[in-house]
Amino acid sequence: MGAFGPLHWIVVAIIAILLLGGGRFSNLMGDVAKGVKNFKKGMAEEDEDAVAKPAPRIETQQPVRPAAETIVQDEKTR
Repeated sequence: MGAFGPLHWIVVAIIAILLLGGGRFSNLMGDVAKGVKNFKKGMAEEDEDAVAKPAPRIETQQPVRPAAETIVQDEKTR
């Protein structure tokens, strides 16, 4: 009983067109279409950037020497 059928949606659409006018409704739908198009374009550009850029290389670092070894080696050089 509470569900809207196709006939209800048609009536709602006709009332909306009558209240808003044909031009406003047409402009509104055009703006929605432009938004969807720009969204799809942005998503496609994001995918191209991900493919074009290689993954950054992880370079190995020298192992850290304990402080005790550093002090001993400094004393030997004196």
